[in-house]
Amino acid sequence: MKIAIIGATGLVGRKMVEKLGSSFISRDAEVFLAASEKSYGKEFFLQGKTLKVSSIENVLEQKPHIALFSAGNWVSEKYAREFVRQGAFVIDNSSYWRMHDDVPLVVPEINSENITSKTRLIANPNCSTIQMVLVLSGLHKAWCIRRIVVATYQSVTGTGVRALNQLMNERTGMIVSEPAYPHTIDLNLFPHGGNFLPNGYTTEEMKLVNETRKILHDNQLQVTATVVRVPVKGGHSEAVNVEFVEDYDIDDALEILRNTPGVVVQDSPSEDIYPMPLTAEGKDEVFVGRIRHDESCRKALNLWIVADNLLKGAATNAVQIAEYIVNRKYIQ
Repeated sequence: MKIAIIGATGLVGRKMVEKLGSSFISRDAEVFLAASEKSYGKEFFLQGKTLKVSSIENVLEQKPHIALFSAGNWVSEKYAREFVRQGAFVIDNSSYWRMHDDVPLVVPEINSENITSKTRLIANPNCSTIQMVLVLSGLHKAWCIRRIVVATYQSVTGTGVRALNQLMNERTGMIVSEPAYPHTIDLNLFPHGGNFLPNGYTTEEMKLVNETRKILHDNQLQVTATVVRVPVKGGHSEAVNVEFVEDYDIDDALEILRNTPGVVVQDSPSEDIYPMPLTAEGKDEVFVGRIRHDESCRKALNLWIVADNLLKGAATNAVQIAEYIVNRKYIQ
């Protein structure tokens, strides 16, 4: 089997290499890495082998069976279908294909059944969407969510290497020659994620709205979001309020969350135990805590959700999709 990672030198791409290296699917696989021209020749070590980064065209010629993309929208637009035409299953981490009707948007614990042997292009959801829907999916099945109000507190790593460099340079008093943000991020935060749209929301906020509806197969679901960029690097945090159609029981909600694959409940406020990006960093799970009734609305629940946006929010989810494809024996 041949596996390719497109965009291997970015923050997410590096994590894809790392997660692939610890996955069973890479044991007997040939792995090919591609990135932009400035990264040609860079070396990675995987399963005891040295891999060198080359061009996308060179990797395409290898006709990989699986290709993980994390190189931005224009690369996915230009090359994803080309890899499909060469016989690959493409798992794309960009936002380009997510809302296409013929492209499934997949969180394996929720809707892996949307992938068949004929599904050659699969979209990885946005990082903040993945962690939220993974926590809410079981609750939605139990009581049907009517409305979600979410405020996200997003790590600079969600923006990329330049943003991480900006934070670390500001923190150490160094000059920032190419800032990723229009404002200082260290000791600051701002309600700005992505680009502003005519409706007053940002692209990051509308991703949460539209992707949540698609993954949960509920176009009537009411979702509103505010995205805040914060000076941390360990993961994204979310304050989430959900209103159900039906009456719910808090103990049943806790039981559902404890039994949701990929979710870890950390909810003992009296002992100062609750999810934090500092403790979520480097972990594949999604963490939820501060689980409590909304005292202003009988059918509503408040939660605090945290996850490493580079892992379950991106690389881990993509590799899990690849593992599902292999386990289902879709690759001949």
